[in-house]
Amino acid sequence: MWSEKLIKSDGNAAHTNAEIFHQPKLWKKIWKKIYDNKDEIKEFVNSGIEQSDNIVLTGAGTSAYIGIAVQRSFRNKFNKIAEPISTTHIVSHPTDFFLKNQNLFLVSFARSGNSPESSAVVKLADNHTKNCKHLIITCNPEGDLAKNHKENGYVFTLPPEANDKSLAMTSSYSGMMIAGILISRIDEIEALESEVDKLVTYGNNALSQAEYIYSISAQPFTRAIFLGSGALYGVAKEAQLKMQELTDGMVICKHDSFLGLRHGPKAVIDENTLVVYHLSNNPYASRYELDLLQTMKDNSCPMGQLAIGEHIGEIENMDWKIELDCELSHTIDKDLLSVASILPAQLLAMYKSIHLGLKPDNPSRNGAISRVVQGVNIYN
Repeated sequence: MWSEKLIKSDGNAAHTNAEIFHQPKLWKKIWKKIYDNKDEIKEFVNSGIEQSDNIVLTGAGTSAYIGIAVQRSFRNKFNKIAEPISTTHIVSHPTDFFLKNQNLFLVSFARSGNSPESSAVVKLADNHTKNCKHLIITCNPEGDLAKNHKENGYVFTLPPEANDKSLAMTSSYSGMMIAGILISRIDEIEALESEVDKLVTYGNNALSQAEYIYSISAQPFTRAIFLGSGALYGVAKEAQLKMQELTDGMVICKHDSFLGLRHGPKAVIDENTLVVYHLSNNPYASRYELDLLQTMKDNSCPMGQLAIGEHIGEIENMDWKIELDCELSHTIDKDLLSVASILPAQLLAMYKSIHLGLKPDNPSRNGAISRVVQGVNIYN
């Protein structure tokens, strides 16, 4: 494989490269594990949400962005308010988000489950609501979050290879995202197998364009903006974090929605900026996205523009495009499109890190960021 040869010559990205490239196989393994445990998952999730007033999806950093991407799936399935709220917001202001008379269903996403905020939020939810049911989706069965859950919780642990060894989360992100989507739609798990198979194809299509993405990463951009709407807003947020983490802040990044960019943030675009569009497969939303692309053509001057989507077609003045359905003959479930859409952004960030002479497996030169956050005190 072309990317493996590149990584062997570099020597500092072996884990990150492997974790990005094994994602399509991992997704099918996650579907199988959920399918094998469908009866107990269905019983806990359906009864727990039925007894709850609302749903909160939480995590820190990358894990928090999963909640943005899967919010739609939980809301539409259960017809209840589903809010993505970061643990980093909840820990310092629990009474802003939890109510004493509230019956809550809390979904916690965590790679290691050892971040101080993760366990703290579980306790805060128990202490500040009338009743709370906990669904914990994690990559680490030995983490504090998985080991210390109570009788009012259910822990779903991803296959071992989802527990990324690298500093930056890649397969753990997409793995927990697809797990959240499939668990929210547990009643459809058999029917969703064909959609997951399609997702695997899309993922492999994205990875097959690695050399092309490497050439894009070689461009001299020092700023990057990632745009997405709906579930893809969470993907855009994760994509900007991945680029900023893996380049150790040498590329300054921002994310926004297609409509939101015009309300001020567009001012940061200059001749050193790469703009990345995560395009929806929702025809209604696509009209707004294409409107924004037209205004970029008319009055903006980015260094380059990259479109990532299921089917893209011809877009005037688009420098690069990555189509996830190479045969142009499918339409994937809207919830699952966001899982495949992150892969090109992960590759772009890893390759940019290499071009900058950094170590993607551990890009933080001064140790400012680490695999598990350090130095957070939890107060009573």
